[in-house]
Amino acid sequence: MARSDPRNLTQYWWDRHLTGLSLLNADFTTHEYPLHTHDALVVAMTEQGGSIVKSRGRIEEATPATLFVFNPEEPHGGRMGWSERWKYRSMYLTRPALDEVAGALGIEEIPYFTRNVFTDRDLIDAFLAMHLAIEDGRDAFEERELLVASFGRLFQRHGSGARIEAAPRDRALFERVRERMVAEHARELRLETLAADVGLTTFQLIGLFKRAVGLTPHAYLTQVRLGMACLHLRRARPRADIATDVGFYDQSALSKHFKRCYGITPLQFARAAAA
Repeated sequence: MARSDPRNLTQYWWDRHLTGLSLLNADFTTHEYPLHTHDALVVAMTEQGGSIVKSRGRIEEATPATLFVFNPEEPHGGRMGWSERWKYRSMYLTRPALDEVAGALGIEEIPYFTRNVFTDRDLIDAFLAMHLAIEDGRDAFEERELLVASFGRLFQRHGSGARIEAAPRDRALFERVRERMVAEHARELRLETLAADVGLTTFQLIGLFKRAVGLTPHAYLTQVRLGMACLHLRRARPRADIATDVGFYDQSALSKHFKRCYGITPLQFARAAAA
């Protein structure tokens, strides 16, 4: 019996983010998809087990080491095959979502994929991280960054006919964005707004930050917010207030990033500062 069915499809229609993106988190113990199509670009990643996938007259295996991509209206089907369980995540981008992704990447049209299966480990991990972040729904800036970076990487490597321009090597542009991040760190900043301020696409802005400081815009903004949190913690302010005052979703988000970055909790930092 299937552990999941189409009713488990979770749809996200975002004003803040992307209209026309749907996410599916499935867990099957027995299932078979007949040949079918979607009016969307489909990207699917297996987390556990696998299945047999049929497309373009070929039989392929879906495993944790594969990323499947199907063009809009491209027939494909699948069945459990050798596996006793198949856990996978997939996303579906209809035309409004595809147009917005193209705009974020600075290209006129989404490329066509001449193959359906790819084995790039870093690309698989990137799409899994993006799917999990969107499902969590706590950090719109990170979600947007992961979305643009993942699809940019996919299109650059495997899309047919897509040319995505690199970000300019201009330190002055980085400084302008950095200054706004510092000044407005507590606000709900948008990746596309920061990019537009300096005349870049969101994908170009990500590339600019990686070259300038070796971090993504989201990682850099997190560092700015953590630095401000340290100043507040030295003044013995309540941690819940500090979290929202410096731009984190809540106290747990502050604690997670603080521990990951500094190896101690905000409470331990505050106690050490007081001593």
